[in-house]
Amino acid sequence: MAKRSTLFIRIVEGKNLPIKDIVILFLFFNWSLRTATIWKTLSPFWGEEYTVHLPPYFRTVSFYVLDEDSLSRDDVIGKVSISKEVLTAKPQGVDGWMNLTEIDPDEEVQGEIHLQISVLGDGDIPRKLCCQVLEARDLAKKDRNGASDPFVRVRYNGKTYESAVVKKSCYPRWNESFEFELDETLADTGLLSVEVWDWDLVSRNDFLGKVLFNINKLQSAQQEEGWFRLGPDKSKHSEYEGTLGSLRLQLRLRDEVVLTSSHYKPLTELLSQSVGSQLNGNWPDFIMLIDETTTAESRQEVANNLVKLFLGQGLVKEFLDVLFKLELEKTTEPNTLFRSNSLASKSMESFLKVAGMQYLHRLLGPIINRIFEEKKYVELDPSKLELKEAGCAGLHRQQTESDIIQQSSSLLQSYLSELLTSILQSASYCPLLICQVFHQLYLRVQERFSDPEYRKVKFIAVTSFLCLRFISPAIMSPKLFHLREKHADARTSRTLLLLAKAVQTIGNMDTLACCSKEPWMVCLQPAIQQGITQLKDFITKLVSCHESEDLELQTRMSLQCGTMEKEGFLFLHRTKGKCMPMTSPFKKYYVTLSKDTLSYSLWSLNLQKSSFISLPKIRAVEKVEEKCFGSANVMQIISSEDSGQQETLYLDCKSVNELNHWLSALRKACSHNTNTMSCYHPGIYKADRWSCCHQKEKSDPGCDKTRHGVTLQEWYDPLDPDLEAQLIYQHLRSVQHAANPEQRIKVDGLSKLFSILQDLHDAHAAVEEEERSKNKNVFLELQT
Repeated sequence: MAKRSTLFIRIVEGKNLPIKDIVILFLFFNWSLRTATIWKTLSPFWGEEYTVHLPPYFRTVSFYVLDEDSLSRDDVIGKVSISKEVLTAKPQGVDGWMNLTEIDPDEEVQGEIHLQISVLGDGDIPRKLCCQVLEARDLAKKDRNGASDPFVRVRYNGKTYESAVVKKSCYPRWNESFEFELDETLADTGLLSVEVWDWDLVSRNDFLGKVLFNINKLQSAQQEEGWFRLGPDKSKHSEYEGTLGSLRLQLRLRDEVVLTSSHYKPLTELLSQSVGSQLNGNWPDFIMLIDETTTAESRQEVANNLVKLFLGQGLVKEFLDVLFKLELEKTTEPNTLFRSNSLASKSMESFLKVAGMQYLHRLLGPIINRIFEEKKYVELDPSKLELKEAGCAGLHRQQTESDIIQQSSSLLQSYLSELLTSILQSASYCPLLICQVFHQLYLRVQERFSDPEYRKVKFIAVTSFLCLRFISPAIMSPKLFHLREKHADARTSRTLLLLAKAVQTIGNMDTLACCSKEPWMVCLQPAIQQGITQLKDFITKLVSCHESEDLELQTRMSLQCGTMEKEGFLFLHRTKGKCMPMTSPFKKYYVTLSKDTLSYSLWSLNLQKSSFISLPKIRAVEKVEEKCFGSANVMQIISSEDSGQQETLYLDCKSVNELNHWLSALRKACSHNTNTMSCYHPGIYKADRWSCCHQKEKSDPGCDKTRHGVTLQEWYDPLDPDLEAQLIYQHLRSVQHAANPEQRIKVDGLSKLFSILQDLHDAHAAVEEEERSKNKNVFLELQT
């Protein structure tokens, strides 16, 4: 059984923000991600989406709006914070505008403190309150050296004690005890306050957080021990609220308890039989029921889950064929075929993203990079022309509107020609499964609309997915499809938009309709007409690829999803019982993550001189404190050798996002490792002590907990059939209540489906009861 939370984040846009270079950094559970920078605008648009897997005990997610500064640290403009409780209270998700608030240093706290608090004495002996301060972890960094100098202040009944100061550590250890005379008259109202501060020699001390304890509850339990989360000093209502601007955010939290595979086997088999029944001429009732009862809000998510489930079962081709037939049955007008956001359209979109992302990168990568690098001014619409943007034609002559439009037309035709050539050539490396699915679609549409007047419809059906829902969106927003690290500037965005419009027109195979709506596109009409002819040739070749008997070709075109592969140049340092050198220890290596190993060499093709780490030997993959190497983007990979000796590999990444992608990929690749560590050192061992907690034993187990479960969801993730089955079960439970009596009668075997759903419901209830019983036993042990 696995338990985790999944947070869906969409950063949509901002309004009334300062005219600066705006970027958003959002933080949760010691994890940070950074959006692209939007340059000097009051109303930036991002449209960036993230899916993050988190342990169920995370508490808040915060979004910091920053003014990017290339020479020094970014300036913080304001923030939006949302607690887990708010997200849990709205299972359908949070969507709306949220005002930025000013940053209050006394509220910017993080970390936990380990305390043991007990009430001593009995009978005639005056009772005492004892507070033992053991250690703290993950404290906020308040000093310029990337650490803090923390000490603890304990208050009760007007008396105050302070601990020793631990220099340069966010993971201090004190092991100090403080005793107070217990005042029985304050039994109901007395509070014990434990505060953590950063000591400063010159300026005032910085607040790091505090914990409050009710003495009445403590007297009942006699003793309380554990890790306690540090909270803010006070909650202020900022006078700047609403004046710093606002963000539009879409957030949804989903808690998942994934059972073992045996629990989902009956449901998976039933759905597979339903899809496979069409091979025998029977109609797949369950898929039809899901199609009819899925709401518009949940359709994309349900489509994702079904596509991944049937990919894992090897039945995605049959599943999509079922949806094609359902859609064609309901369509009477060919011009509207697959144009709505139906389950068929959403499922096909999901399939192309899962199965065709590597194909898309190979297809569009060169032309997208060329447009970004050239940064040419391209405009065809006379109402949008800006002469100052175009520059001069020569030393003394300003360009006219006619010159700019002619130059723009030539550039766009050049881009379009290069793209169409790439599309034509891509039939040889398009994944075989995609070719087979398009072949099925082509034949189904040809059967449904067989009249000569509809001879174009079978081609338009393919292009409605390939061009309109896959290639064109990727051209318009290359960052959202991982083709570029940053958003395009205004000039490049306009060029991409015009190119995407041309591709859409070719995909619609109707030049007249486009030119009537946007007459300024008429200069591209010859190129578009030629493109339509080329695209038809490409589709004819694409839908014939499934007949290839060439084994080598089929292997080259095989589906690429489900393989955990990542590679790129990184700066690397390896320790093997050695001390950390004083100078920068990092050297540039080409690092490759494959199915079983992490390898690195000086050159990308130098496989013979590569060093390897076997993935099953990796015990932890974690971040390193900024103060250790002067960089906030360093990670460590802790592994064990056959001799039992522990080895650490440090990787320095270019940016926080690259760091997160490597952390996530490695954690998922090692998710089934059994010998993982529960705690680690976020610092380095140097000068005979750990820089984080100042412990002198190198074999000390660690001062912070590991975060194996914190990962990003990526398009290249391996398939997780149990998770997809769990999500489909959750959806079918809602379908069970939504299905009307007529649908219940129409669907054969519905009672069998409901019986399987009830069994899964009972299994989840048993897990919850076991969890409650375990928590109750822990509480009773603490009381005794």
